[in-house]
Amino acid sequence: MALKYSRQREMIKEFLQKRKDHPTADTVYENVRMQSPNISLGTVYRNLSLLADLGEIKRLRLGDGTDHFDADVSPHYHFICNGCGCVRDLQMDGIESILEDARLHFEGRITGHMTYFYGYCSKCCDWCCQGGEN
Repeated sequence: MALKYSRQREMIKEFLQKRKDHPTADTVYENVRMQSPNISLGTVYRNLSLLADLGEIKRLRLGDGTDHFDADVSPHYHFICNGCGCVRDLQMDGIESILEDARLHFEGRITGHMTYFYGYCSKCCDWCCQGGEN
């Protein structure tokens, strides 16, 4: 069954493709609403969910209770700042050996993995070094 074209879904996808900060649904809504004032928050949530289910975007569950979204569906890793909460792509060689190692130790079928790295971004490190928290 072919998916019917949706101008709103395309606007959401185009917005995500321009971003590198892995926005939340609320951020997507606030920005897409500037182009399409009649779009509802529910429509944004439904379309983000559909796009993620179709594999056209990634849904990131970072443990903060809020889903973040990424238009880059290629295998890559993410850094989450413990200070400001920013989410950034990490430019690094793959660590696919972890997937093979997991497959050796699991009776079943592992089809992928999601790995997050945590710490402090350069802005938060600068703040810490100037007398802020550690």
